[in-house]
Amino acid sequence: MEEFRRSYSRLCKESGAEPQEAVLQQLHQLPRGRLDLATQSLTVDTCRALGKLLQNQTVLTELILSDCMLSEEGATLLFQGLCANTIVQFLDVKGNNLRAAGAEALGKLLRQNRSIQSLTLEWNNIGAWEDAFATFCGALAANSTLQQLDLRNNQISHKGAEELALALKGNTSLQQLDLRWNNIGLLGGRALVNCLPSNRTLWRLDLAGNNIPGDILRAVEQAMDHNQDRHTAFQENQARTSILSKEVQHLQEEKSKQFLDLMETINKQREEMARNSRASAARVGQLQEALNERHSIINALKAKLQMTEAALALSEQKAQDLGELLATVEQERQSVSQRQEKERKLEQQVDELERKVKSQQEHLFLTRQELTNTSAELKIRAIQAEERLDVEKRRAKQSMEDLEKLCSKEVDHMTRHLEESERAMQERVQRLEAVRLSLEEELSRVKAAALSERGQAEEELIKARNQARLEEQHRLAHLEEKMRLLAQARDEAQSTCLQQKQLVAEAQARTSQLNLQLEGQRRRQEELQQELSNKDQEKVAEVTRVRVEMQEQMGRLQADLVSQEALKEKVAALERQLKVIASEHREALLDRESENSSLREKLRLREAEIIRIREEEAQRASFLQNAVLAYVQGSPLRALSPPK
Repeated sequence: MEEFRRSYSRLCKESGAEPQEAVLQQLHQLPRGRLDLATQSLTVDTCRALGKLLQNQTVLTELILSDCMLSEEGATLLFQGLCANTIVQFLDVKGNNLRAAGAEALGKLLRQNRSIQSLTLEWNNIGAWEDAFATFCGALAANSTLQQLDLRNNQISHKGAEELALALKGNTSLQQLDLRWNNIGLLGGRALVNCLPSNRTLWRLDLAGNNIPGDILRAVEQAMDHNQDRHTAFQENQARTSILSKEVQHLQEEKSKQFLDLMETINKQREEMARNSRASAARVGQLQEALNERHSIINALKAKLQMTEAALALSEQKAQDLGELLATVEQERQSVSQRQEKERKLEQQVDELERKVKSQQEHLFLTRQELTNTSAELKIRAIQAEERLDVEKRRAKQSMEDLEKLCSKEVDHMTRHLEESERAMQERVQRLEAVRLSLEEELSRVKAAALSERGQAEEELIKARNQARLEEQHRLAHLEEKMRLLAQARDEAQSTCLQQKQLVAEAQARTSQLNLQLEGQRRRQEELQQELSNKDQEKVAEVTRVRVEMQEQMGRLQADLVSQEALKEKVAALERQLKVIASEHREALLDRESENSSLREKLRLREAEIIRIREEEAQRASFLQNAVLAYVQGSPLRALSPPK
């Protein structure tokens, strides 16, 4: 705030003026977000400096300039600075006697500013200048952020009210408008009433002190009540739609999380299967290597057997050569026979070894076939699992799309239902207005008939009075003529007096009858007034019935919420199904792991068996080699063979 104060002092000095002490003091005591310069007399230089400061400030949200004796030029400079401001939301320029230039500057401000939500213009004169006020109203129609406007005591005439009515038809943001203590009158009130059906945001309009008839004020109140009910219903619907959208978004996020978790588990399962397949392939490779080693060992044994056979052939040749010399030696024959027996035994052992090698080869072939079968089964199961996962993915996507479609359809249905209810309410209000107008016309006709009957009764009374006067005059003349003969016609005079009394009584009876008729007319008028009151009560009952219908609509909306809860339950059921599917997948994985473990056990047993066979073959080969060496070294022919 100290920087704001220094900037104000610097701008005042740049313009060649001294800063005002009162303004500096207010800037020194400036609370956060609020600048209150009320009752401070601001000069044009101060207004120019404040306007430049307000263009780029980002702190103040409330600006109070009430009773500051602003000139037209100063107000224009301030409003020009506020045109580019995007922070100020509350502006109070009460009691500054703004006129034509101020109204035009305010219009420019409303056209360009997009942050001011409340504007107080009480005790100004912008309504006295019709053209300037028309520009102000045009800017108000184009504004989309202002929500509260105070125009009390601004000398607004019925023409200004008509301009305001045009502005209200185009405005979509104003909610409160105060027009008290102006000169709107009957025509302005009618213009405002005619514009209210096309405005759905204004829910408060004060028109006291404007010489507007009571029926127009009541119509304005009814329109404001309707807009307020609509505003509350709209806010409630917005809150409910926001809650529903949040719930749907939350459900979508949960579904996406569950789907991602499922995909992660599937990827993990795939990785485990890939690792298992790699391990099985490695083990098959190891088994193949072991088989190759066994083949190499068997080939080595065959080579050794061939070498031994070659050595035996050489020894046989030597024995044949020496047999000619030692034919007579029986011991040599026995030894030869023994050697032949040993050779037969060796041949039998070699045949047994070959049979064992063939059986091992067949066994290895069977193990290879089993491995190929198990790998094919694993591949088939993996393909089936992937197909199931794809099916579940498609089902989850389809369910999500169905849920989104259902939610969108329900929201559209709710909006259409609300619009239809609004149209029905408008039609009912129009019908009630037509009934009210017809009742007013009937009341005026009844009043005219009562007045005409009253006039006729008064004319008849005047005629009766005149007739009675004429008759009395004739009778008085007749009595004057007969007074001369008073003594003779006293009885006749008494009889005539009695007749006159009777006539007066009849006249009085007629007047009493006329009074009774007047009282009857009055009673009829009271009955008509009672009927009007009954009509008003029926109108109130109709309004209450409409409210009850609105409550029923609220009940329907609650039923829709219940349906939303049912949808949530369906989503929960789907989640349970997904959990069941995940458990099935886990069981399948456990089955596969158990199969893999059994295969590992079989491979381990086969490896142990192969190792045992290898050891046995090595022992037998060593035994055979030792026997051959012992046979060659211990042969008696070796001692009789000639030296080389």
